[in-house]
Amino acid sequence: MADDPQRNFRSAYYEKVGFRGVEEKKSLEILLKDNPLGILPPHSDSHALVGGYRKEQYQDILEALEVMRYINSSTPSTHVYLRMFQLESQVLPRCSETSPPDEENEDFLSISRAMEEIVDDPVDCYWLIKCFVSQFHTKFGDSIPHLPKSLEHYLSQEEPRLLNHLKNTGALVQLPHNLWFRRCFAGCLPESSLQRVWDKVISGSCKILVFVALEILLSYKIMLMGINRSEGVVRFLCNIPQENTDAIVTKAIDLWHKYCGTPMHAV
Repeated sequence: MADDPQRNFRSAYYEKVGFRGVEEKKSLEILLKDNPLGILPPHSDSHALVGGYRKEQYQDILEALEVMRYINSSTPSTHVYLRMFQLESQVLPRCSETSPPDEENEDFLSISRAMEEIVDDPVDCYWLIKCFVSQFHTKFGDSIPHLPKSLEHYLSQEEPRLLNHLKNTGALVQLPHNLWFRRCFAGCLPESSLQRVWDKVISGSCKILVFVALEILLSYKIMLMGINRSEGVVRFLCNIPQENTDAIVTKAIDLWHKYCGTPMHAV
């Protein structure tokens, strides 16, 4: 699915009036007030009532899982969220068939761990995780498999020598695409940078994920050019230094605008 320019007006507006990055740094706090995930009803008078219903639903699901012995007091909260999501999605495995999380479940757990760093209340945290994951798969599920090719295309435009190096070492096909494109950089970027990326995703752009991945490759070009084994490249990219990530996201947004244009909006 193509990016939705109507949902990306906030960044364009702030940049136009000279406050670039202000909204991004408080991205989820501000963005969620606009309710893009459909978490709140349109009428503010109903928010408290609906919040109460959702808290009750959360407790009901929690108690059901405890009764069925899927969870207990020692179950990590992220695994509790996973079982809750599975139950609500009607894909909860039988207790006798439970096994270590598969790749899709690991994606959910990674996003859950990142969301816990952003949201304190467990009820709010679960609803945000649930809505984020559901919207992401519904809106971008068909686009995700094509993002690696998009990354290769833009890398050929920006740094063909690095692209050739990655091809020659066999690293190109082993890049951490799941970490980047299915987990939306959860477990890769620290909270402050991750919120800025998720702002764009929630607003309607999965293409931003490509440009963050691209800028990571460009920012560490010299380092990557010096690694001649694919496993070394992957190991480095899965554990990038955490101190420079805000600058990386800012440059990624610049690349996003360069290739996709400034999002248009109707006032």
